Amino acid sequence: MAQKTTMPRATRSPKHCRKARKPCPTSTSRPPCPPSSALGARRAGMASHPHPPMGSAQGPPGAQQAMEEEEEAIGYLDKVLEDEDDSEPGTPTSPGSPFSASEKGERDAGKGLEMRKLVLSGFLASEEIYINQLEALLLPMKPLKATATTSQPVLTLQQIETIFYKIQDIYEIHKEFYDNLCPKVQQWDSNITMGHLFQKLASQLGVYKAFVDNYKIALETAEKCSQSNYQFQKISEELKVKGPKDSKESHTSVTMEALLYKPIDRVTRSTLVLHDLLKHTPSDHPDYPLLQDALRISQNFLSSINEDIDPRRTAVTTPKGETRQLIKDGFLVELSEGSRKLRHVFLFTDVLLCAKLKKTAVGKHQQYDCKWYVPLADLVFPSPEESEHCPQVHVIPDHELEDMKMKISAIKSEVQKEKANKGQSRAIERLKKKMFENEFWLLLNSPAIPFRIHNRNGKSYLFLLSSDYERSEWREAIQKLQKKDLQAFVLSSVELQVLTGSCFKLRTVHNIPVTSNKDDDESPGLYGFLHVIVHSAKGFKQSANLYCTLEVDSFGYFVSKAKTRVFRDTTEPQWNEEFEIELEGSQSLRILCYEKCYDKTKLNKDNNEIVDKIMGKGQIQLDPQAVQTKNWHMDVIEMNGIKVEFSMKFTSRDMSLKRTPSKKQTGVFGVKISVVTKRERSKVPYIVRQCIEEVEKRGIEEVGIYRISGVATDIQALKAVFDANNKDILVMLSDMDINAIAGTLKLYFRELPEPLLTDRLYPAFMEGIALSDPAAKENCMMHLLRSLPDPNLITFLFLLEHLKRVAEKEPINKMSLHNLATVFGPTLLRPSEGESKGHLTLASDIWSHDVMAQVQVLLYYLQHPPISFTELKRNTLYFSTDV
Repeated sequence: MAQKTTMPRATRSPKHCRKARKPCPTSTSRPPCPPSSALGARRAGMASHPHPPMGSAQGPPGAQQAMEEEEEAIGYLDKVLEDEDDSEPGTPTSPGSPFSASEKGERDAGKGLEMRKLVLSGFLASEEIYINQLEALLLPMKPLKATATTSQPVLTLQQIETIFYKIQDIYEIHKEFYDNLCPKVQQWDSNITMGHLFQKLASQLGVYKAFVDNYKIALETAEKCSQSNYQFQKISEELKVKGPKDSKESHTSVTMEALLYKPIDRVTRSTLVLHDLLKHTPSDHPDYPLLQDALRISQNFLSSINEDIDPRRTAVTTPKGETRQLIKDGFLVELSEGSRKLRHVFLFTDVLLCAKLKKTAVGKHQQYDCKWYVPLADLVFPSPEESEHCPQVHVIPDHELEDMKMKISAIKSEVQKEKANKGQSRAIERLKKKMFENEFWLLLNSPAIPFRIHNRNGKSYLFLLSSDYERSEWREAIQKLQKKDLQAFVLSSVELQVLTGSCFKLRTVHNIPVTSNKDDDESPGLYGFLHVIVHSAKGFKQSANLYCTLEVDSFGYFVSKAKTRVFRDTTEPQWNEEFEIELEGSQSLRILCYEKCYDKTKLNKDNNEIVDKIMGKGQIQLDPQAVQTKNWHMDVIEMNGIKVEFSMKFTSRDMSLKRTPSKKQTGVFGVKISVVTKRERSKVPYIVRQCIEEVEKRGIEEVGIYRISGVATDIQALKAVFDANNKDILVMLSDMDINAIAGTLKLYFRELPEPLLTDRLYPAFMEGIALSDPAAKENCMMHLLRSLPDPNLITFLFLLEHLKRVAEKEPINKMSLHNLATVFGPTLLRPSEGESKGHLTLASDIWSHDVMAQVQVLLYYLQHPPISFTELKRNTLYFSTDV
């Protein structure tokens, strides 16, 4: 019975069963397995990495067949457990099953081992094909080297070294791996271990790094040599690849370009296989920690290599026999008929296709429905000033987005608690479903950057993106393809059906980018503060006004967090500016370099902003091991020939929560507010008055004031001047960037040894804001203000009126009362270290109930009619609870 149920129904003939048990792992005649969409769901965790090509136009048919069969086999593994429940009529599956727990455990263990073998067999078959491909690539190398020293060389030694760089090393690594793994799979038994082989393979990825770094130059060199040397052109166009042992085809012809791509594809494939092996390996198996280590190394490697190298050798053939490759795909929000719709957009070599997933019955193969397509020959980008005025985009207020983030974080905390308490899986699934709905809403409503596409035939389409980075990526990818000689065309209904049908198989992005789609074992990202110094940039061909912006991912989309000053008329800007960026489960940092445009005629009608030109962009993964050190980590990011030098270090959330009193009581930072006001003989500290005055003078209309990070080095300089009570404070303030002044004010309140609204009253503020009855809440909240020490209360009221004045300029500065409460709430209320122990249980508690309440307390006072210190002290309040 158990043997039967491990096979899909469609293949339960004795003939197929015999084939499945055939010992040779390299056979490509394994039983066909039903495709599974579960594979895509699992792989979405690696969405940032290129997906292995499914149907390489240039790859050998034998290889393609093996790859497809391996895909099916891996997908089948996930499906087989689902099929188990209805596999045989009368098989007991209810809680009252007559099978004992031990029998069931044995059956599951046996199934897991069978699955491990299936995964390994499929991988071994493709490994044999890969080795054959590497051999085919190496075959012409020796004769080419031999002619290089003669009077009539085909290529120079330098050219040969460049084109075939590291291929020999990669071949030897995989040959050794294959030779060691093959006998283990052929002589399979339940105690077999092979984790050390995968660990060793992963530890040799340095060779692949060298290959990847050289990949573009290798391709360019091969192309130039083909153009200038007919002999080499003939060699590179038809390399012979041996077919697998059991294949009817002895050889297939493949181009050198296609073969040079294979090593890049291979690391992704190996990583996916490790993912599957780990899933079907018991945690107490000796292989488990080794496979886990190998997977970690492989994933880190994939994260670190530049995604630009992936030319996506995935293709579909049209009925006319033309090859159409998929270049790029991803989820975008389209503004259609006045509402936001999530679309899956596919960029092929000659056409842009916008699709959505059809609703299908459970178990049915998913398909896409084409909403529209534009041949690239007909596609144009209207310039901002040319574009007709589009329908008004309804922008969701920031406070609604922030509220949704808080809801998501609260659900995340509940999921973690349920898991920790071994709660019911049904309850966890219900929470996850709710979390997905909320994350989906956020994904749909957060983008606000317009990206318009126009068809020469008259129809326009508008996407909304969350980052200039994506807009630039899509635009560049399309424009690069448009440089080729493209023809306009109209697809017949059959051609459109074939093309749309290919999308499901060719897609490289499988799942909507929300955290509820991630596996439990995937990185939750970093929570805390990332300190980044943007040093300088090189590689500009002519002088320009240059600046950089920094973005990090948060809740499935990217947010701009900081901006350097504009360095005018230079080819080598030296910013040397430091920023403190708050991370909310972030995994990537992006740096974009812009040329500042001062031409007011270039207004974008979609959002009424002047469009600056992107000079370059780059992204790096935030590896917790590399970042979480006390020392600065220096790096260089390359973008379109431009190199930007920067340094970074990370402070975890719990470390940044500490309020440490200053040892020097002569300064103002880290010193009690009562001590400072007494020494200054003032009601409000001088630093608070001066910073607020300067912001109101020239920063009240600054977009994102108090939200955009100031330069950390400028903030530290201002801190030192205020601490020393320097006479040049006013001169320095007038010259300083306004975001640095705003940052200094925030830092002052953050570094107070106890919060402005005091540790003693903190629990009462939390209880007061939770009251439902408006009158009781008003009584309580006003009584709590009256209970504050006078210096704290007067300073708080002074700050409150200032923040209200800032919010009055919301149409210009985009800072609502809610935005300001989000920025200042935790700063003014967060308890000092001794009081906050036990408050922070999870990294994601950055959006915890405590933080939500802190924001709500400040928002309550910001929305309240003006509060006078004198009136407050004079009024009697009927409030019985002691605080």
